[in-house]
Amino acid sequence: MAEKRDYYEVLGVSKQASPEDIKKAYRKLAKKYHPDINPGDKNAEAMFKEVNEAYSVLSDEQKRSSYDRFGHAAFDGTGGGFSGFDGFGFGGLDDLFETFMGGGFGRSRRSGRNGPVRGKDIQYSVEITFEEAAFGVTKEIPITRMQTCTKCSGTGAKPGTTPENCKKCQGTGQVRYSQVTPFGQFVNVKTCDVCNGEGKIISQPCETCHGKARVSKNSRISLNIPAGIDDGQTISLKGEGESGLRGGPSGDLYVIIHIMPHAIFKREGYDVVCDIPVSFTQAALGAEIDIPTIDGIIKYNIPEGTQTSTVFKLKGKGIKRLRSNTRGDQYIRVNVEVPTKLSQKQKELLRQFADISGDEGLEQKKGFFEKVRDIFKE
Repeated sequence: MAEKRDYYEVLGVSKQASPEDIKKAYRKLAKKYHPDINPGDKNAEAMFKEVNEAYSVLSDEQKRSSYDRFGHAAFDGTGGGFSGFDGFGFGGLDDLFETFMGGGFGRSRRSGRNGPVRGKDIQYSVEITFEEAAFGVTKEIPITRMQTCTKCSGTGAKPGTTPENCKKCQGTGQVRYSQVTPFGQFVNVKTCDVCNGEGKIISQPCETCHGKARVSKNSRISLNIPAGIDDGQTISLKGEGESGLRGGPSGDLYVIIHIMPHAIFKREGYDVVCDIPVSFTQAALGAEIDIPTIDGIIKYNIPEGTQTSTVFKLKGKGIKRLRSNTRGDQYIRVNVEVPTKLSQKQKELLRQFADISGDEGLEQKKGFFEKVRDIFKE
Protein backbone atom coordinates (compact mmCIF):
# COMPACT_ATOMS: atom_id res chain seq x y z
CA MET A 1 0.00 0.00 0.00
CA ALA A 2 1.41 3.36 -1.03
CA GLU A 3 2.38 5.73 1.77
CA LYS A 4 -0.02 8.63 2.23
CA ARG A 5 1.22 12.08 1.30
CA ASP A 6 1.26 14.86 3.85
CA TYR A 7 -2.13 16.59 3.83
CA TYR A 8 -0.55 20.06 3.69
CA GLU A 9 1.50 18.93 0.69
CA VAL A 10 -1.64 17.57 -1.00
CA LEU A 11 -3.35 20.98 -0.76
CA GLY A 12 -0.15 22.90 -1.49
CA VAL A 13 -0.28 25.02 1.68
CA SER A 14 2.05 25.54 4.63
CA LYS A 15 1.39 24.25 8.14
CA GLN A 16 0.74 27.84 9.19
CA ALA A 17 -1.99 28.29 6.54
CA SER A 18 -5.19 29.97 7.73
CA PRO A 19 -8.58 28.20 7.39
CA GLU A 20 -9.40 30.56 4.52
CA ASP A 21 -6.15 29.68 2.70
CA ILE A 22 -6.92 25.99 3.13
CA LYS A 23 -10.44 26.49 1.79
CA LYS A 24 -9.19 28.42 -1.25
CA ALA A 25 -6.57 25.78 -2.04
CA TYR A 26 -9.13 23.00 -1.71
CA ARG A 27 -11.64 24.69 -4.03
CA LYS A 28 -9.01 25.25 -6.68
CA LEU A 29 -7.82 21.63 -6.63
CA ALA A 30 -11.33 20.14 -6.31
CA LYS A 31 -12.38 22.02 -9.40
CA LYS A 32 -9.24 20.95 -11.27
CA TYR A 33 -9.66 17.22 -10.53
CA HIS A 34 -13.47 16.98 -10.37
CA PRO A 35 -14.78 13.79 -12.10
CA ASP A 36 -17.30 15.84 -14.09
CA ILE A 37 -14.42 17.77 -15.67
CA ASN A 38 -12.19 14.69 -16.09
CA PRO A 39 -14.57 11.86 -17.08
CA GLY A 40 -12.88 8.47 -17.13
CA ASP A 41 -9.56 9.85 -15.84
CA LYS A 42 -8.59 7.47 -13.02
CA ASN A 43 -5.59 9.59 -12.01
CA ALA A 44 -7.77 12.70 -11.66
CA GLU A 45 -10.32 10.68 -9.68
CA ALA A 46 -7.61 9.48 -7.30
CA MET A 47 -6.30 13.04 -6.87
CA PHE A 48 -9.85 14.27 -6.23
CA LYS A 49 -10.29 11.72 -3.43
CA GLU A 50 -6.90 12.60 -1.96
CA VAL A 51 -7.75 16.33 -1.97
CA ASN A 52 -11.12 15.67 -0.31
CA GLU A 53 -9.51 13.50 2.36
CA ALA A 54 -6.90 16.17 3.13
CA TYR A 55 -9.51 18.92 3.32
CA SER A 56 -11.84 16.90 5.56
CA VAL A 57 -9.04 16.79 8.16
CA LEU A 58 -7.43 20.23 7.80
CA SER A 59 -10.77 22.08 7.68
CA ASP A 60 -11.74 20.66 11.08
CA GLU A 61 -9.98 22.40 13.98
CA GLN A 62 -9.87 19.33 16.24
CA LYS A 63 -8.84 16.92 13.50
CA ARG A 64 -6.17 19.34 12.26
CA SER A 65 -4.74 19.68 15.77
CA SER A 66 -4.62 15.89 16.13
CA TYR A 67 -3.02 15.52 12.70
CA ASP A 68 -0.37 18.14 13.53
CA ARG A 69 0.55 16.13 16.63
CA PHE A 70 0.36 12.56 15.36
CA GLY A 71 0.24 12.73 11.54
CA HIS A 72 -1.74 10.03 9.74
CA ALA A 73 -1.50 7.79 12.78
CA ALA A 74 -4.16 10.00 14.39
CA PHE A 75 -6.79 8.40 12.17
CA ASP A 76 -5.58 4.90 11.38
CA GLY A 77 -5.65 3.51 14.90
CA THR A 78 -1.85 3.30 15.31
CA GLY A 79 -1.35 6.44 17.35
CA GLY A 80 -3.12 9.09 19.39
CA GLY A 81 -5.88 11.36 18.29
CA PHE A 82 -9.46 10.54 17.34
CA SER A 83 -9.24 6.94 16.12
CA GLY A 84 -11.89 5.68 18.53
CA PHE A 85 -10.51 4.47 21.85
CA ASP A 86 -7.67 2.40 20.43
CA GLY A 87 -5.12 5.19 20.83
CA PHE A 88 -3.90 6.89 23.97
CA GLY A 89 -7.39 7.47 25.38
CA PHE A 90 -9.22 5.01 27.59
CA GLY A 91 -7.62 2.12 25.69
CA GLY A 92 -4.17 3.24 26.84
CA LEU A 93 -5.22 3.03 30.49
CA ASP A 94 -6.68 -0.45 30.04
CA ASP A 95 -3.49 -1.57 28.33
CA LEU A 96 -1.60 -0.51 31.44
CA PHE A 97 -3.98 -2.56 33.58
CA GLU A 98 -3.51 -5.54 31.27
CA THR A 99 0.27 -5.30 31.53
CA PHE A 100 0.69 -4.63 35.26
CA MET A 101 -2.51 -5.64 37.01
CA GLY A 102 -3.82 -8.59 35.04
CA GLY A 103 -6.43 -6.92 32.87
CA GLY A 104 -7.92 -4.65 35.48
CA PHE A 105 -8.85 -7.29 38.13
CA GLY A 106 -10.34 -9.69 35.63
CA ARG A 107 -11.99 -7.02 33.41
CA SER A 108 -10.76 -6.44 29.85
CA ARG A 109 -11.75 -3.77 27.36
CA ARG A 110 -11.32 -6.36 24.60
CA SER A 111 -14.27 -8.44 25.68
CA GLY A 112 -16.64 -8.91 22.79
CA ARG A 113 -13.96 -8.08 20.23
CA ASN A 114 -15.05 -11.07 18.17
CA GLY A 115 -18.64 -9.81 18.04
CA PRO A 116 -20.28 -7.55 15.43
CA VAL A 117 -18.38 -4.36 14.58
CA ARG A 118 -19.97 -1.29 13.01
CA GLY A 119 -18.33 0.00 9.83
CA LYS A 120 -16.50 3.32 9.79
CA ASP A 121 -18.18 6.57 8.76
CA ILE A 122 -16.94 8.30 5.61
CA GLN A 123 -16.64 12.03 4.99
CA TYR A 124 -16.75 13.51 1.51
CA SER A 125 -16.91 17.03 0.05
CA VAL A 126 -18.76 18.11 -3.07
CA GLU A 127 -18.78 21.50 -4.80
CA ILE A 128 -21.92 22.84 -6.47
CA THR A 129 -22.91 26.05 -8.25
CA PHE A 130 -24.94 28.90 -6.77
CA GLU A 131 -27.95 27.93 -8.90
CA GLU A 132 -27.70 24.26 -7.92
CA ALA A 133 -27.80 25.27 -4.25
CA ALA A 134 -30.80 27.52 -4.89
CA PHE A 135 -32.91 24.99 -6.78
CA GLY A 136 -31.48 21.64 -5.67
CA VAL A 137 -29.62 19.07 -7.77
CA THR A 138 -28.80 15.38 -7.95
CA LYS A 139 -25.10 14.52 -8.10
CA GLU A 140 -23.28 11.28 -8.78
CA ILE A 141 -20.33 11.13 -6.41
CA PRO A 142 -17.44 8.60 -6.52
CA ILE A 143 -16.79 6.78 -3.25
CA THR A 144 -14.05 4.35 -2.26
CA ARG A 145 -15.00 2.26 0.75
CA MET A 146 -14.49 -1.12 2.40
CA GLN A 147 -17.38 -3.41 1.47
CA THR A 148 -18.30 -6.96 2.40
CA CYS A 149 -16.50 -9.43 0.18
CA THR A 150 -19.09 -11.02 -2.11
CA LYS A 151 -16.84 -14.02 -2.80
CA CYS A 152 -16.93 -15.30 0.78
CA SER A 153 -20.02 -13.38 1.96
CA GLY A 154 -17.92 -11.67 4.62
CA THR A 155 -16.63 -14.78 6.38
CA GLY A 156 -13.05 -14.31 5.21
CA ALA A 157 -12.85 -18.03 4.48
CA LYS A 158 -12.52 -19.71 1.10
CA PRO A 159 -15.95 -20.61 -0.33
CA GLY A 160 -16.92 -24.09 0.80
CA THR A 161 -15.01 -23.75 4.07
CA THR A 162 -15.83 -22.07 7.38
CA PRO A 163 -13.71 -20.40 10.09
CA GLU A 164 -13.04 -22.65 13.06
CA ASN A 165 -13.11 -21.76 16.72
CA CYS A 166 -9.66 -21.04 18.11
CA LYS A 167 -8.61 -23.99 20.24
CA LYS A 168 -6.52 -21.92 22.62
CA CYS A 169 -9.25 -19.47 23.66
CA GLN A 170 -12.23 -21.68 22.75
CA GLY A 171 -13.64 -18.96 20.53
CA THR A 172 -13.72 -16.22 23.19
CA GLY A 173 -10.76 -14.25 21.85
CA GLN A 174 -9.32 -14.06 25.38
CA VAL A 175 -7.07 -16.20 27.53
CA ARG A 176 -7.11 -16.10 31.34
CA TYR A 177 -4.00 -16.54 33.48
CA SER A 178 -3.66 -16.70 37.24
CA GLN A 179 -1.03 -14.43 38.73
CA VAL A 180 0.20 -14.51 42.32
CA THR A 181 1.25 -11.12 43.75
CA PRO A 182 2.06 -9.84 47.25
CA PHE A 183 -1.58 -8.71 47.38
CA GLY A 184 -2.99 -12.17 46.56
CA GLN A 185 -3.95 -14.07 43.47
CA PHE A 186 -5.34 -12.17 40.51
CA VAL A 187 -6.80 -13.29 37.21
CA ASN A 188 -5.02 -11.84 34.22
CA VAL A 189 -7.11 -11.62 31.02
CA LYS A 190 -5.19 -11.10 27.77
CA THR A 191 -5.98 -11.12 24.10
CA CYS A 192 -5.41 -14.53 22.57
CA ASP A 193 -2.11 -14.47 20.69
CA VAL A 194 -3.17 -17.26 18.31
CA CYS A 195 -6.33 -15.70 16.82
CA ASN A 196 -5.45 -12.08 17.79
CA GLY A 197 -8.69 -11.77 19.72
CA GLU A 198 -10.93 -12.81 16.82
CA GLY A 199 -11.93 -16.14 18.37
CA LYS A 200 -11.78 -17.75 14.93
CA ILE A 201 -9.04 -19.34 12.85
CA ILE A 202 -9.26 -19.19 9.07
CA SER A 203 -7.17 -22.06 7.77
CA GLN A 204 -8.12 -21.42 4.11
CA PRO A 205 -8.49 -17.66 3.51
CA CYS A 206 -10.68 -16.30 0.74
CA GLU A 207 -8.56 -15.60 -2.35
CA THR A 208 -10.35 -12.28 -2.97
CA CYS A 209 -10.21 -10.60 0.44
CA HIS A 210 -7.32 -12.70 1.83
CA GLY A 211 -9.24 -13.44 5.01
CA LYS A 212 -10.13 -9.80 5.75
CA ALA A 213 -13.86 -10.30 4.99
CA ARG A 214 -13.96 -6.94 3.19
CA VAL A 215 -12.45 -5.44 0.07
CA SER A 216 -11.92 -1.86 -1.11
CA LYS A 217 -14.37 -0.97 -3.85
CA ASN A 218 -15.05 2.08 -5.99
CA SER A 219 -18.69 2.99 -6.44
CA ARG A 220 -20.86 5.94 -7.40
CA ILE A 221 -23.69 7.14 -5.17
CA SER A 222 -26.61 9.30 -6.21
CA LEU A 223 -26.86 12.29 -3.86
CA ASN A 224 -30.02 14.42 -3.75
CA ILE A 225 -29.04 17.94 -2.66
CA PRO A 226 -32.12 19.89 -1.52
CA ALA A 227 -32.99 23.40 -2.68
CA GLY A 228 -31.82 26.05 -0.23
CA ILE A 229 -28.78 24.25 1.15
CA ASP A 230 -26.05 26.61 2.31
CA ASP A 231 -22.25 26.52 2.13
CA GLY A 232 -20.68 24.22 4.72
CA GLN A 233 -23.84 22.26 5.51
CA THR A 234 -23.64 18.47 5.67
CA ILE A 235 -25.90 15.79 4.21
CA SER A 236 -25.83 12.41 5.96
CA LEU A 237 -26.59 9.14 4.18
CA LYS A 238 -27.27 6.38 6.70
CA GLY A 239 -25.60 3.06 5.95
CA GLU A 240 -23.55 4.36 3.02
CA GLY A 241 -20.24 4.25 4.89
CA GLU A 242 -17.97 1.22 5.18
CA SER A 243 -19.50 -2.24 5.70
CA GLY A 244 -19.42 -3.66 9.21
CA LEU A 245 -17.67 -6.84 10.30
CA ARG A 246 -19.24 -10.07 11.54
CA GLY A 247 -22.76 -8.89 10.88
CA GLY A 248 -22.24 -5.37 12.25
CA PRO A 249 -24.11 -2.45 10.61
CA SER A 250 -22.53 -0.22 7.98
CA GLY A 251 -21.25 3.23 8.86
CA ASP A 252 -22.72 6.44 7.49
CA LEU A 253 -21.61 8.80 4.72
CA TYR A 254 -21.35 12.52 5.50
CA VAL A 255 -21.19 14.86 2.51
CA ILE A 256 -20.06 18.46 3.12
CA ILE A 257 -21.49 20.94 0.60
CA HIS A 258 -19.38 23.79 -0.76
CA ILE A 259 -20.96 26.44 -3.00
CA MET A 260 -18.96 28.20 -5.71
CA PRO A 261 -19.12 32.03 -5.69
CA HIS A 262 -21.44 33.63 -8.26
CA ALA A 263 -20.37 36.39 -10.64
CA ILE A 264 -23.44 38.56 -9.88
CA PHE A 265 -25.35 37.29 -6.85
CA LYS A 266 -24.39 37.15 -3.21
CA ARG A 267 -26.28 35.18 -0.60
CA GLU A 268 -27.26 36.45 2.84
CA GLY A 269 -29.20 33.70 4.58
CA TYR A 270 -32.07 32.97 2.21
CA ASP A 271 -31.91 36.43 0.60
CA VAL A 272 -30.07 37.30 -2.61
CA VAL A 273 -28.20 40.61 -3.04
CA CYS A 274 -27.30 42.09 -6.42
CA ASP A 275 -25.69 45.39 -7.51
CA ILE A 276 -27.27 47.00 -10.58
CA PRO A 277 -25.52 49.79 -12.56
CA VAL A 278 -27.77 52.51 -14.03
CA SER A 279 -26.92 55.61 -16.03
CA PHE A 280 -27.15 59.15 -14.72
CA THR A 281 -30.08 59.78 -17.04
CA GLN A 282 -31.99 56.68 -15.90
CA ALA A 283 -31.51 57.62 -12.25
CA ALA A 284 -32.57 61.22 -12.81
CA LEU A 285 -35.61 60.61 -15.03
CA GLY A 286 -36.61 57.14 -13.84
CA ALA A 287 -36.61 54.16 -16.17
CA GLU A 288 -37.64 50.57 -16.75
CA ILE A 289 -34.51 48.42 -16.37
CA ASP A 290 -33.64 44.74 -16.67
CA ILE A 291 -33.02 43.04 -13.34
CA PRO A 292 -31.28 39.61 -13.21
CA THR A 293 -32.79 37.17 -10.71
CA ILE A 294 -32.12 33.48 -10.08
CA ASP A 295 -35.36 32.84 -12.02
CA GLY A 296 -34.27 34.93 -15.03
CA ILE A 297 -34.47 38.54 -16.22
CA ILE A 298 -37.42 40.68 -15.10
CA LYS A 299 -38.44 44.30 -15.79
CA TYR A 300 -38.40 46.79 -12.94
CA ASN A 301 -39.28 50.50 -12.83
CA ILE A 302 -36.95 52.71 -10.78
CA PRO A 303 -38.44 56.09 -9.85
CA GLU A 304 -37.05 59.43 -11.00
CA GLY A 305 -34.47 60.95 -8.70
CA THR A 306 -33.08 57.56 -7.62
CA GLN A 307 -29.84 58.05 -5.71
CA THR A 308 -26.82 55.79 -5.85
CA SER A 309 -26.81 52.98 -3.23
CA THR A 310 -30.62 53.00 -3.07
CA VAL A 311 -31.88 49.49 -2.30
CA PHE A 312 -35.08 47.97 -3.70
CA LYS A 313 -36.66 44.71 -2.54
CA LEU A 314 -38.09 42.02 -4.80
CA LYS A 315 -40.28 39.94 -2.49
CA GLY A 316 -40.07 36.19 -2.86
CA LYS A 317 -37.22 36.27 -5.40
CA GLY A 318 -34.59 34.82 -3.07
CA ILE A 319 -33.55 31.27 -2.06
CA LYS A 320 -36.09 28.59 -1.14
CA ARG A 321 -36.02 27.83 2.56
CA LEU A 322 -35.13 24.29 3.61
CA ARG A 323 -38.18 22.24 4.64
CA SER A 324 -40.49 25.06 3.52
CA ASN A 325 -42.18 26.27 0.37
CA THR A 326 -41.42 29.92 1.10
CA ARG A 327 -38.52 31.88 -0.35
CA GLY A 328 -36.32 34.72 0.77
CA ASP A 329 -36.21 38.09 -1.01
CA GLN A 330 -33.86 39.70 -3.49
CA TYR A 331 -32.34 43.09 -2.75
CA ILE A 332 -31.06 45.20 -5.63
CA ARG A 333 -28.66 48.02 -4.86
CA VAL A 334 -28.52 50.78 -7.48
CA ASN A 335 -25.13 52.21 -8.46
CA VAL A 336 -25.39 55.38 -10.54
CA GLU A 337 -22.59 55.48 -13.09
CA VAL A 338 -21.19 58.92 -13.92
CA PRO A 339 -20.01 59.17 -17.55
CA THR A 340 -16.24 59.61 -17.90
CA LYS A 341 -15.95 60.39 -21.62
CA LEU A 342 -18.18 63.22 -22.88
CA SER A 343 -18.28 64.95 -26.23
CA GLN A 344 -18.09 68.72 -26.39
CA LYS A 345 -21.82 68.92 -27.11
CA GLN A 346 -22.64 66.73 -24.10
CA LYS A 347 -20.44 68.89 -21.86
CA GLU A 348 -22.13 72.05 -23.13
CA LEU A 349 -25.60 70.63 -22.49
CA LEU A 350 -24.60 69.66 -18.95
CA ARG A 351 -23.29 73.16 -18.31
CA GLN A 352 -26.58 74.60 -19.53
CA PHE A 353 -28.42 72.18 -17.27
CA ALA A 354 -26.30 73.31 -14.31
CA ASP A 355 -26.95 77.00 -15.08
CA ILE A 356 -30.69 76.41 -15.35
CA SER A 357 -31.05 74.21 -12.26
CA GLY A 358 -28.76 76.01 -9.83
CA ASP A 359 -29.40 74.53 -6.40
CA GLU A 360 -33.08 73.77 -7.07
CA GLY A 361 -34.00 70.15 -6.56
CA LEU A 362 -30.71 69.36 -4.80
CA GLU A 363 -32.19 68.92 -1.34
CA GLN A 364 -29.54 66.45 -0.20
CA LYS A 365 -26.75 68.79 -1.25
CA LYS A 366 -28.34 71.77 0.53
CA GLY A 367 -28.96 69.75 3.66
CA PHE A 368 -25.35 68.57 3.69
CA PHE A 369 -23.83 72.04 3.45
CA GLU A 370 -26.21 73.37 6.08
CA LYS A 371 -24.85 70.70 8.45
CA VAL A 372 -21.29 71.72 7.54
CA ARG A 373 -22.02 75.36 8.34
CA ASP A 374 -23.58 74.38 11.68
CA ILE A 375 -20.47 72.37 12.60
CA PHE A 376 -17.90 75.04 11.74
CA LYS A 377 -19.73 78.28 12.63
CA GLU A 378 -18.57 80.03 15.76
